Amino acid sequence: MDQNNIKISAKKVQVHYGDIHAIKDVNIEIAENTVTAFIGPSGCGKSTFLRCLNRMNDTIDICRVTGDILLDGEDIYDKKVDPVQLRAKVGMVFQKPNPFPKSIYDNIAYGPRIHGLAKNKADLDEIVEKSLRRGAIWNEVKDRLQEPGTGLSGGQQQRLCIARAIATEPEVLLMDEPCSALDPIATAQVEELIDELRAQYSVVIVTHSMQQAARVSQKTAFFHLGHLVEYDDTETIFTNPRDERTESYITGRIG
Repeated sequence: MDQNNIKISAKKVQVHYGDIHAIKDVNIEIAENTVTAFIGPSGCGKSTFLRCLNRMNDTIDICRVTGDILLDGEDIYDKKVDPVQLRAKVGMVFQKPNPFPKSIYDNIAYGPRIHGLAKNKADLDEIVEKSLRRGAIWNEVKDRLQEPGTGLSGGQQQRLCIARAIATEPEVLLMDEPCSALDPIATAQVEELIDELRAQYSVVIVTHSMQQAARVSQKTAFFHLGHLVEYDDTETIFTNPRDERTESYITGRIG
């Protein structure tokens, strides 16, 4: 991979939960302006590894992360790095839509306010509109910005959460099974959105749906029992995997 377009580089990453060795010696380079999918059976470590990329595992007392994870060449686990600032740069969208119990407007404005990204109300209005447009939900909510975000449908809530994540101008967007709680129509809308977001962000998506990985990603990483088994262009992984464990998973023999 061209060194110039590597956004995240992970080397020898290990994760322990107490005595459990959840991630074993993972090395991966994630390119910018690319959708990278993490696939693998339940409990294989893909979500755990995703959470290393914005230090979400810091919130779990018994969790220990070792190895190096660099964002634009800088160690995100360096003592000098503020995890809150890091999470503004590396946004996260969760499996279940989780809008704040606030208005649609305040859901989006919250991050920019705490990170001081807006000088005044006009600035904030602009950020809110831009984020909702990028989240492909502006036209549906522009006349109800003061209504609660929790009043939206599941698919709209998830696009609101994506808009909220991009309101702090992140560089990377992590998505942990963002469609698993959505119906097929809402899933298709979110997938289309993921494809558009790649122009501005590096997107990393954990998905249990191989079809989804094949549709939205350019690169795919296959995890199994805490190991990164194989990482390649998505098409190669799905049509010509090198490792027989990958092939077994893709053909449905292990799951």
